[in-house]
Amino acid sequence: MAADSTPRILPTEITSESVYEKRREFLKGSLALALFSALPAQAALPAWKKTAWGRDESANTWEEVTTYNNFYEFGTGKDDPAKNAGSLRTRPWTVSVEGECLKPRTWDIDALIKAFPLEERIYRMRCVEGWSMVIPWLGFPLAELIRQAQPTGKAKYVEFVTLKDTKQMPGQRWPVLDWPYVEGLRLDEAMHPLTLMSVGIYGKELPKQNGAPIRLVVPWKYGFKSAKSIVRIRFVEKQPNTAWNEAAPNEYGFYSNVNPEVDHPRWSQARERRIGEFFKRKTEPFNGYGDQVARLYAGMDLKKYF
Repeated sequence: MAADSTPRILPTEITSESVYEKRREFLKGSLALALFSALPAQAALPAWKKTAWGRDESANTWEEVTTYNNFYEFGTGKDDPAKNAGSLRTRPWTVSVEGECLKPRTWDIDALIKAFPLEERIYRMRCVEGWSMVIPWLGFPLAELIRQAQPTGKAKYVEFVTLKDTKQMPGQRWPVLDWPYVEGLRLDEAMHPLTLMSVGIYGKELPKQNGAPIRLVVPWKYGFKSAKSIVRIRFVEKQPNTAWNEAAPNEYGFYSNVNPEVDHPRWSQARERRIGEFFKRKTEPFNGYGDQVARLYAGMDLKKYF
């Protein structure tokens, strides 16, 4: 895509580029052992390229991205995933692509990573809870995998299912949600060029607490839409019953596009706190990606279809 269509951020929002390198110093600190146990083996990823997305933004620090997470499969505290995700085994790992498609396939994760060219995209991530980050994801467009699978005319939605294993994911021992975690997109949302299957951050393999070995990234939607540690991708005719929409349908809609005009029943969505910053900032419609994705919802009442 052309660089001039990349969402812009004010110079005052830019964090020093040096924070990228400070992760090495952090690993020498008092939290190093706890964090390292939750990281996957840092095997070399295939060659990847940088893109225009987010080049005028600066990512949050490695420490922030890997220690402040929602991943309820490992606990409900923000630091629980970093402390508890060491139990996750990311090899061997397979991803089943199935349902209404002509070429279903079960992929070995390493074959899948090598099958599609990887690229780095720096995206904003907005949590429904009112906090945000900027993260340098490494992955490939979901559209490439969808084209390979060749969905049939019956395929209207794509369903994503996370691993269910209480030994590896101790948070699943409690009925916080109806496990396994399930999310979904309309097929046109899944095919959009912004929708990414991520296998890394900061040029390294995806840490376990961030959704290793493969996760979804949909930057114009609230973060919980981006399913982690995916084991199954299904093409379906009917709208999937997603985890949070099933748990609290009055609070979490199927679409969950970032919309500052639609408050959560218990808090405003008009502003957000960027992790690492003191003052809150205004939340942008579609998380700042409206120029790219608003057309997907032309004619829809986005207050009704939240």
